[in-house]
Amino acid sequence: MTPATGKISLVGLGPGSLADLTGRARAAIAEADTVIGYVTYIRLIKDLLDGKEVIKKAMTEELDRAIEAYERARAGRKVAIISSGDAGVYGMAGPTFEVLFQAGWTPGSGVEVNIVPGASAINSCASLVGAPLTHDFCAISLSDLLTPWPTIARRLDAAACADFVVALYNPKSGRRTRQIEEAQRIFLRHRAADTPVAVVKAAFRPKQDIQFTTLAKMREAEISMMTTVLIGNSNTYVRDGLMITPRGYANKYEAESGFAAARDGEKAGVSLSTGLTGWLAALHAAHAGGRTPAELARTYRLPEDYVAAVLSEPWAAEADAAADDAE
Repeated sequence: MTPATGKISLVGLGPGSLADLTGRARAAIAEADTVIGYVTYIRLIKDLLDGKEVIKKAMTEELDRAIEAYERARAGRKVAIISSGDAGVYGMAGPTFEVLFQAGWTPGSGVEVNIVPGASAINSCASLVGAPLTHDFCAISLSDLLTPWPTIARRLDAAACADFVVALYNPKSGRRTRQIEEAQRIFLRHRAADTPVAVVKAAFRPKQDIQFTTLAKMREAEISMMTTVLIGNSNTYVRDGLMITPRGYANKYEAESGFAAARDGEKAGVSLSTGLTGWLAALHAAHAGGRTPAELARTYRLPEDYVAAVLSEPWAAEADAAADDAE
């Protein structure tokens, strides 16, 4: 194995304040003799850069950052490439590995590469508005600089239909103004107009700003590249200035006399009565009662071929229920 000649650390800064840097991030920056990053991110950690070579790059020069880092690491330098949030979430980890692999790099070829995680914008912004991510969620970037719009639109439609809480990254820029309008149009096909939305600008930075609005009025909020837009699901609500997405405990439990008791028909520690086993029982019963796969697919908003495939399999309710109880 070739002795290591240099090192590249892909460092996630978190939301941007020095207080939110992880210990590993501080250590990686301290170890580096060269720090490369977008000029705004360099500014965020300027107090940690004394005595280091600092290479500032523009927003669209991600590949140039990676190339500069690899050249210096091959010469024996220790390089930190910085990203806001997490380096692996819309950050520099992906572009850097693309450049490295194209150059013939392998993990044992002499340049060590590691990733230092940081809190992504979805985590940082959520922490400022309450608990909007307590149930299933996803992140979608509206930037079409590298991704075709039909691909983005399909992802928006699928997430909206599936009732995910959604974080929109890169929602709007000086030149990209219509993408957020199209996102709203797509979501309104599946979500109520009064669905809660939080718009968080510059989380944990000096110009931080938080706006609560609704899906219908989302476009009236001040939205830019510095903002992350959090769109709630069908159960999300805002109360006393906090955006909350219930996990679903109310479906199974009710609080009585200071403790949580399972609702009628439910059991603590096992799947809901409307979980997979219960749904399979209801599906087969409805089919036996004369309902077609197409009708059932429309009822449950599921693909017809999926429903038909499930119905084509033998159904042993007792066995599935016993397995569920044994969990």
